[in-house]
Amino acid sequence: MRTHKIAAIPADGIGPEVIAAGLQALEALQQRSGDFSLSVQEFDWGSDYYKKHGRMMPEDGIQQLKPFDAIFFGAVGAPDVPDHITLWGLRLPICQGFDQYANVRPTRILPGIASPLAGVGPGDLDWVIVRENSEGEYSGHGGRAHRGLPEEVGTEVAIFTRVGVTRIMRYAFRLAQSRPRKLLTVVTKSNAQRHGMVMWDEIAAEVAAEFPDVTWDKMLVDAMTVRMTLKPQSLDTIVATNLHADILSDLAGALAGSLGVAPTANIDPERRYPSMFEPIHGSAFDITGKGIANPVATFWTAAQMLDHLGEASAATRLMRAVEAVTADGVLTPDVGGRATTEEVTRAVCEAIRGSNI
Repeated sequence: MRTHKIAAIPADGIGPEVIAAGLQALEALQQRSGDFSLSVQEFDWGSDYYKKHGRMMPEDGIQQLKPFDAIFFGAVGAPDVPDHITLWGLRLPICQGFDQYANVRPTRILPGIASPLAGVGPGDLDWVIVRENSEGEYSGHGGRAHRGLPEEVGTEVAIFTRVGVTRIMRYAFRLAQSRPRKLLTVVTKSNAQRHGMVMWDEIAAEVAAEFPDVTWDKMLVDAMTVRMTLKPQSLDTIVATNLHADILSDLAGALAGSLGVAPTANIDPERRYPSMFEPIHGSAFDITGKGIANPVATFWTAAQMLDHLGEASAATRLMRAVEAVTADGVLTPDVGGRATTEEVTRAVCEAIRGSNI
């Protein structure tokens, strides 16, 4: 039997609720399959840990995670801890420490879930957004000077390297090549950002020459929001910078019905280190403890994790179960239903155990 070591970090807000749901579904898949198992170790890192220890995770946290095959992450952020502390104290050190440079965010409209776009349903919106996850606008370079004075200055330096841009472009082109439409849209803002983004465009064209079977086009990020909203059928695979894809993927989740159904994979394509899998939705403290958090994004994230671990049939079974449940109308309030987190989880686990999935 194949065994995979999983580090679970539920972290903040609804994170513990949805990670618990995801682990239930993974347990049901193990029982159904019988040919793989997951050895899960949970870590109590996050904002509560910060309040006790003055840091979001132990100083050797990255070393503790290194032996694992994958990381199953909940959400980070708390109303009483500054966002830059929570993000730079836990999630970003893991992504950057393990060089998880490809952030992969699939989006499609699931059966039974309505898009806010008129006349758009399942099949009309089926995208994968590839986000450069290691540099760009989130490089962490810059600083503050003359604090508190009228001439105070804050700088935020976006860094684009040939290595970083080339590798994310190759990843995106390969992904587009593997999908039926073989279509890639490169998002840019080179009309206004004339250094890093112009280089981004030039490298995209260079890499495109390696993939003659992939059709590609280029779109300014502001125009991209219009295209996503008005012509969703014209898009398939999308690649964008750290900041641009961060914003566009939230729009994509909303257009698919809710951020509660949007998954994420932070991938080290070379498999030198563990990759990390997390739902997009964040900590959502406004609904924490109410039992109505949507676990679908976490199930989809778990399917991405299984696929990365080589358990493709289990990943497919999990998504079939999720789609059967959403099609039956077992939905949480964010997508127009009345079901609780527990009820959706129970229904998905029952579908996994069913003979028709």
